[in-house]
Amino acid sequence: MKILRLLHRWSGGLIGLLLAVLGLTGALLVHEDAFLRATVPHAADVQRQDTATLAAAATRIFAAQERPRSIVLATERKGLHKLSYPGETEKGAYADQDGAIVQAWTSNWARPEIWLFDLHHHLFAGDVGDIVGGIAGLAGLAFVVTGLILWWPTRRMFHLRAWPRMMKRAAIVHHHRDLGVLVAPLLILSLTTGATMNLKWFSQALRAPFTAPAAMDKASAAPKIKGGKLAADLDWGKVIGQAQSRFPGAEVRTIGLPAKTGGLVAIRLRQQAEWLPNGRTMAWFDPATGRMVASRDAQAMPLGSRITNADFPLHAAKVGGLAYRLVMTVSGLALTLLGTLAVVTFWGNPSGLPKRRKKKASAPAGKQPTPKPA
Repeated sequence: MKILRLLHRWSGGLIGLLLAVLGLTGALLVHEDAFLRATVPHAADVQRQDTATLAAAATRIFAAQERPRSIVLATERKGLHKLSYPGETEKGAYADQDGAIVQAWTSNWARPEIWLFDLHHHLFAGDVGDIVGGIAGLAGLAFVVTGLILWWPTRRMFHLRAWPRMMKRAAIVHHHRDLGVLVAPLLILSLTTGATMNLKWFSQALRAPFTAPAAMDKASAAPKIKGGKLAADLDWGKVIGQAQSRFPGAEVRTIGLPAKTGGLVAIRLRQQAEWLPNGRTMAWFDPATGRMVASRDAQAMPLGSRITNADFPLHAAKVGGLAYRLVMTVSGLALTLLGTLAVVTFWGNPSGLPKRRKKKASAPAGKQPTPKPA
């Protein structure tokens, strides 16, 4: 137990602040749609999914002088289309559902929700940040498990408190243990789903008992079909209509242009049974003619792939409504508090040993203190 306690303390002291940052940014991002509705024009508009409206918006957006690479369409909670542009990864824009640009940016720092996501998911470091964040998630899982083991002998001292009784080390450590065990199920959920999204090998290892990794890769691969040159007057009504006819009742979620010559136009849809906000149901089209050349039903994917598709909605509270968003907010704030106080208590006393009190100087042997005058 002494070795376990030592490992728990030192690991928490070294990366506790990183976990706190991930927890706080995650708690804020859960409410991204509400923030946009309050700050961006048309973000509170009612979602429209009819073919004519979607086709008119796509035609207008893709006909612009500076054409975006893809469009993420409006949702029930956010009435804006989000545009991403090729080449400059930080360039983006919001458009209303008629296709008119309402806000654009050329730097992630221009939009709080954009740089918050970059910090939470990439740590401002791209692919390297993904790996570091995934490792931090695994470390967080180890903290939860070791913390539960260390808490068990002290379980009878459990007290439910949102904040330490006093800002002294003993009270903070007591609060840390009890808060950790209270939110342990939520932390296990958020840390596991976060690590699986950032670390492919970890995700595959968890899903291997259900589906072989090779089968999951094959199920998610794009079709090996060569498309023609993108037509300047592509009939978006025809394209979107075919996707809706192929998957009746599905919500059209994204429209993407070919990334290179010979690529295909890709449309993502979300069927009612899918939790993932943008779905994994796909339809591909020849960019020269607008003819559908391939499709993929997310509900027919292997079990391991369907489990993987649930990671993001569970992690980011995209299912379960307001109640679940509040639950995941509590999880993020609890991780912030646990990580921050772990760093404070560790660096205040890295050894973890009780500090010795200074003894008062005693008089020399054989010498009696001078009596005070009466």
